[in-house]
Amino acid sequence: MPIMHAGLTDPDYGFDIRDERNHQMRIDIPVEQGGKGTGFRPMQTVLAALCGCSGVDIVSILKKQKQELKGLEIKIDGEREHDKTPSLWEKVDMTIELTGEIEPGKAWRAVELSVNKYCSVAETLRRAGARISWRVFVNNKEVLP
Repeated sequence: MPIMHAGLTDPDYGFDIRDERNHQMRIDIPVEQGGKGTGFRPMQTVLAALCGCSGVDIVSILKKQKQELKGLEIKIDGEREHDKTPSLWEKVDMTIELTGEIEPGKAWRAVELSVNKYCSVAETLRRAGARISWRVFVNNKEVLP
């Protein structure tokens, strides 16, 4: 079986996508673009992949640092190129919110290592020209570098 399989769900742009283990997601485009708006827009999945990729890195790094992570939320916003086709992500802003018994400096370092060294999705975005910035919060307090 292929790594990913996409099947058109109806003639109006919706796709159900599954992997070799049958995990599923839905892709669609907004109603105003002719779709039904029943799933992620294709370019949103790139940002979702960044959330997942960086998230697993951060968890792994904090575990190695013996930090007690209780919660992790990643919020991403971005801007795409204007008046271009294709329109790539040119600016990506991440907010990483951590809770638990975590030293702020270690939290910052974990995020920095993820975004700048380990996360393949972040590197893919950078090579496509995106500028990635981030803010880190530990227990609702912003951590500065």
